[in-house]
Amino acid sequence: MRAMTGLWRWRRNPLRRRTDLVESWVALLAALFIAAGAPAAGVTVGSLAQDALAQSVRKQHEQRHPVPATVVRLMQQPHVDPDPETSSARDSGRRVVANWTAPDGTVNTGPADAPRTAAPGDRFRVWTDDHGRLVPRPMDGTTATSHAMLAGAGAGAVAAGLVEAARRLAVWRMLRRRYEDWDRAWERAGQDWGRTGAGS
Repeated sequence: MRAMTGLWRWRRNPLRRRTDLVESWVALLAALFIAAGAPAAGVTVGSLAQDALAQSVRKQHEQRHPVPATVVRLMQQPHVDPDPETSSARDSGRRVVANWTAPDGTVNTGPADAPRTAAPGDRFRVWTDDHGRLVPRPMDGTTATSHAMLAGAGAGAVAAGLVEAARRLAVWRMLRRRYEDWDRAWERAGQDWGRTGAGS
């Protein structure tokens, strides 16, 4: 990590400037924040995301019900689908017209996604809400945990990136100020700096 390169400026050196020492402290603080703050941010965001997703999983499992459906007839498949995402999803199953009984006892008929090998009369499982409308399969706990871990890792990376960006901005501003000081020193020295009798 480049933030540690400024630590050498703590050495006793007659050429060390005050800004060198400040830069080394900025590097150390950035390293500490990245080492401790980024993981803390990741754990915090990950646990909050886990709680929210676990509640969503519970709610989905309460409101969505697996019911058996029967294939009535096959639907004609589209010939060409230019979107690779929808075409891959289509290739993993097939659209059919099916009958299913909702949890409230009503019989429904409509288009549904069935296994690729489905034929008229075959039975397969669909997910419905309380009123028999088809809904996506509820999220499972493993998927929720994976999403929470990704959220935590992303938050930790963002926190580390922000700290490093702040460190670079502080060093850049110190460098600009250093150059401005040098320019003023050269202006004070004048054009005849180092010449005999110039008072230098």
